Amino acid sequence: MQVFHEVEEYRKTWMQWRKAGEVIGFIPTMGCLHDGHMSLVKAAKQKCTKIVVSVFVNPSQFSPDEDYDAYPRTIDNDVELLKQNGVDAVFVPSVNTMYPSGITMDVNKQEGAFVEVLGVSHQMEGQFRPHFFRGVCTVVCKLFNIVRPDKTFFGQKDIQQTVVLRRMVRDLFLPIEFNVVPIYRQEDGLAMSSRNRYLSDEQRKTACVFSQALNKAKELFDKGVRDRTSIIKIATDTIEANKNVRLEYLSLAHPTTLDELETVGEDGAILSGAMYVGTTRLIDNITLGFSF
Repeated sequence: MQVFHEVEEYRKTWMQWRKAGEVIGFIPTMGCLHDGHMSLVKAAKQKCTKIVVSVFVNPSQFSPDEDYDAYPRTIDNDVELLKQNGVDAVFVPSVNTMYPSGITMDVNKQEGAFVEVLGVSHQMEGQFRPHFFRGVCTVVCKLFNIVRPDKTFFGQKDIQQTVVLRRMVRDLFLPIEFNVVPIYRQEDGLAMSSRNRYLSDEQRKTACVFSQALNKAKELFDKGVRDRTSIIKIATDTIEANKNVRLEYLSLAHPTTLDELETVGEDGAILSGAMYVGTTRLIDNITLGFSF
């Protein structure tokens, strides 16, 4: 497995792969890798002959009140895990490489090129992290231009991110096949997340109420219930019955427009939300009436 830090280093290998007719799959990450990320690698290996993973903690998706410096960085463990899972190349760029004009977390003082996808970035997660998807789209677009993959793979757990980025790929005519991989859950239903490491054993048990609430809502949907009030209520009641968590929001949205729905139609819906267990913020979702 090759580890690249510079764009031109990687591009030489890319040229060799392209001449050999390899199909390149790409998985962007912020590191702190776990089995959920490895499920993306597994999915990529089914469709591609070469797999590239990037590890880059992206400053532009953090707000000034979020602690960018405290985000866990486990690059040695990440590289070893990727090697064990048969990844062909890891791209680990510096902040200066990714942001040649420099970067500050104050959006009003930023310089250089940025990418925004309007219409699907302001709601749901965007309510609470208003510049988050601007940062995500910018760094992913840069990485797509550097890595030049044929196919890319993202996890369903960050479901709004997949909707936003698919729109970016479509609207900017990027020649990349976009794949969404189902959420990787632990046996108790908890969605795998880098943030799970912040949970105590007791909090971890408590956190499972999120997936339980989503599944209860899906059971209701599968019985024919389509109205927003009933679907949101059963999920909310399940979560709020546990006094050790704090629900931040629940959304019932259209799968492509992310418009909030009063009734789930033929296109189905995304039921998603965020909650706090102690000081740890967790997100989760379930699809109703459609799949990726």
